[in-house]
Amino acid sequence: MSSILLWGIAWATALILICPARPASADSTLHILAFGDSLTAGYNLPASQSFAAQLEKRLIGEGRSVRVTNAGLSGDTTSGGLARLAWSLQDKPDLVVLELGANDGLRGLDPATMHANLDAMIEQCRQAGARVILAGMRAPVNWGEAYRRQFQTVFSDLAEKHELTLYPFFLEGVIGEQKMVLDDGLHPNASGVARIVDGILPLVLEELDILEKSRS
Repeated sequence: MSSILLWGIAWATALILICPARPASADSTLHILAFGDSLTAGYNLPASQSFAAQLEKRLIGEGRSVRVTNAGLSGDTTSGGLARLAWSLQDKPDLVVLELGANDGLRGLDPATMHANLDAMIEQCRQAGARVILAGMRAPVNWGEAYRRQFQTVFSDLAEKHELTLYPFFLEGVIGEQKMVLDDGLHPNASGVARIVDGILPLVLEELDILEKSRS
């Protein structure tokens, strides 16, 4: 065997010892996409106090390896969300927290259209390989009881149809609590966002458990 060949073998062996091969799944960080409107975006709040930022901090504090992307857009309706979702899914999230519908309700838009839009978004998330937590919303009282009932059943109907996790009301414990909202009475302040994270956190942890098991 030539000295050149021996040298090559020795060099290759040294590289293996110094830089052992890493498995393809070495990066176990799970990606959560927080996709919604101003409630997700963190309206009038520092970026560090948005829903995505506070959720990520809490999950890391729970020992989870995650990153949470803020894909909230103030003023967005379910129609607007449907139009831009594909772009956000290009980043390959493992879990999507889907929070849209508040602006549909404020504008009195047709709940049937909202249902169709959310249905299509859930399908897109599933096709992209992401699990979904659907965040529900309540309609304003000024549109009447019939509208309110039709609006609110959209979320439970979709959760049942797609067998996905439902957080019934994204603003649970926030709306009506003056110390939890901004001066407009609609958007959560930093404490309000923390309350939202408190409420939804157990569901997110359950979804992460499922994702982590599927990777093992």
